[in-house]
Amino acid sequence: MIDRRLFTHFDWRLLGVVLLLSSIGILNLYSFTSNGEGMGPALYLKQMLWLGIGLGVMLVVAFIDYRYYADFAYPIFFIFLLLLVLVFGFGVITSGARRWIRLGSFSFQPSEFMKIALIIALAKFYQTPPDRKGYSLRQLTLPFALLLMPVILILKQPDLGTAIILILIFFSILLFVKIRFSSLLAITGIGTLIIPLGWSLLKDYQKRRILTFLNPELDPLGAGYHLLQSKIAVGSGGILGKGFMKGTQCRLGFLPEQHTDFIFSALAEEWGLVGGLVVIGLYFTLILWGLRVVVQTKDRFSAILSFGTLSMLFWHTFINMGMAMGMMPVVGIPLPLLSYGGSFLLSTLIGIGLLLNVSMRRFLF
Repeated sequence: MIDRRLFTHFDWRLLGVVLLLSSIGILNLYSFTSNGEGMGPALYLKQMLWLGIGLGVMLVVAFIDYRYYADFAYPIFFIFLLLLVLVFGFGVITSGARRWIRLGSFSFQPSEFMKIALIIALAKFYQTPPDRKGYSLRQLTLPFALLLMPVILILKQPDLGTAIILILIFFSILLFVKIRFSSLLAITGIGTLIIPLGWSLLKDYQKRRILTFLNPELDPLGAGYHLLQSKIAVGSGGILGKGFMKGTQCRLGFLPEQHTDFIFSALAEEWGLVGGLVVIGLYFTLILWGLRVVVQTKDRFSAILSFGTLSMLFWHTFINMGMAMGMMPVVGIPLPLLSYGGSFLLSTLIGIGLLLNVSMRRFLF
């Protein structure tokens, strides 16, 4: 039985912001994919279908007591870790990367759901508070193992963007829980030392993206093309934009990945600075409301669970908008609730479901 008090305390404001952002995303997709050419018309319709499925899954996730997720945290994690392994044997290759598993006409990306699985697993581990000094480096062996296993598998796909998000989620949670200052210094030192190793492991095109971020004119028709066209689209929108369905960079095909990684650039071209600020304001509201949920939690597991989910949303938004405006390297990170993609939208809404879950139960126990 579902406790009726959950309906009384349902967080309608959080849901309202999510629905508003999702609607803007579908409207934006319709704007530059409704010309009746190629696969365009299907994109916004598919996104509407995934939104309907995602909202249903979100409500299921929200109404299952989050303490059950703590009980099954590690099995959930290892199920998705196994799926990441199966990608190499049964995954399909798209755009040079093997990231998706196909089941008939349906395909999904396990790495997207690994973000949620990692958050739940870390919340489970950290729910036992440390001693007065905080977690030592030895005590952090298991969390680092939980991070490295999926990151290595995801980098081999290759998918640098999702790997970066997992790392940022991990260290955001690490700073949220209590860690010894000596441990933090040691981690920082080790991280600095392995930067050259990390650079050597990057693919050539990934290195070029970082180098062209520093100077896009180095390869304006290659690795720097995405960044230059994105900045042109954002700048050409001006204050009020070119108008709905009038974005030339998008409709003429100059802006690459306009429905995923650079959807904010497409929006800024059509709706200008005003439209961009409205969307940024909605994300700012979402993040602030999520912080409110974190502050009002009643136990350690739910606090870490909600903070980890919030960090996932924040880093996706921050990096994606930074990419669109030329402030961050192009690393293939989509924008929550706006970018096209079934697996990404579904994993985002599962995260929102966890926030709703914690928010509703802060009054019950």
